[in-house]
Amino acid sequence: MVLLTLPVVVAVVSLCAASPQSIHTVDFPDPSITFDPQTSHWLTFATHSNEKNVQTATSPTLHGKWSLLTDVDLLPVPGQWVNPTPSYIWAPDVHHIEYTNTHVLYYSGLHANSPHHCIGVATSPNITGPYSALDEPFACPLADGGAIDAAGFYDESSHSRWVVYKIDGSSKGLGGPCGNGDPPGFDTPIMIQRVSHTDGITPLGNPFPILHRDPKLDGPLIEAPSLIMYGFGREAVYVLFFSSHCYNSPEYGIRYATAKNVLGPYTRQSQLMGAAPVTEERNLTSPGGATSISGGRWSFMRAVRLDGACTRQTLRLWMGQSSCFCGIHGYDFVCGWGRGLRRNDWT
Repeated sequence: MVLLTLPVVVAVVSLCAASPQSIHTVDFPDPSITFDPQTSHWLTFATHSNEKNVQTATSPTLHGKWSLLTDVDLLPVPGQWVNPTPSYIWAPDVHHIEYTNTHVLYYSGLHANSPHHCIGVATSPNITGPYSALDEPFACPLADGGAIDAAGFYDESSHSRWVVYKIDGSSKGLGGPCGNGDPPGFDTPIMIQRVSHTDGITPLGNPFPILHRDPKLDGPLIEAPSLIMYGFGREAVYVLFFSSHCYNSPEYGIRYATAKNVLGPYTRQSQLMGAAPVTEERNLTSPGGATSISGGRWSFMRAVRLDGACTRQTLRLWMGQSSCFCGIHGYDFVCGWGRGLRRNDWT
């Protein structure tokens, strides 16, 4: 047996979390994060708020002070298919395309002729935009409830690019938690779509479901997928993070599934983070929306204050010095303060 050790830091994006290293007192939901090789800075992006369709903050290091770019809107003009007012741009995700030295923005927007969201794409030579949106949506299964929460993934083993996203069946629900808790409940599968490695936009083939909602484990939905590869060669494993239950409930948490092939089959593992590991140290609950950096070294998520000191409208990005470390031991993630990432040899 070979044990590999790799430090993993989980930075919690919390509602009103007190920290000297914060993105001020602003609403900054659904954060994603990426490194910009053009500026050697880290950037994080968030759902529409503060009169911006896509918000942005930057830092020279992951653990440094984050500065909100108050004069920057990555997507001032969404695609023509998006409802003009309100647009409800959700869950942006940005990736650098080395082949063309440009950036691709995946986003969800309210469809102009439907109550559902679809996924769009936009491009820019600069990571802070402005991004030029494509006229047509990237994924738009309106009959199934639309699509949200797109996240890009580059598979270094095959030099291929993929996008994972959620079919938003919960938006068709009949009521209950997140509108989909009452029977029978609609499926909210996580899909994967291969795209051209040269542009990150052009679909190759058809989307494929890699994970389905289990009502007993997940409640009304699964959402916010994030895919990484951990390890190399025969030891490599694909890890799919996702959130389950309703975002405004104490059951909301982060789970994960693993596979030896990017298309699966994915096997569910234990819950990565629920209320207890976070609340014990930070008085937080309902962690979700985990976004992991390639290789699994860092994972960013949101959480809610338990003490009711503030509302969801107030959000800060916490990069505390005593960050929670999470890792894999065998196929089982374990969370604890200061623990490293250990994984058994897959052979």
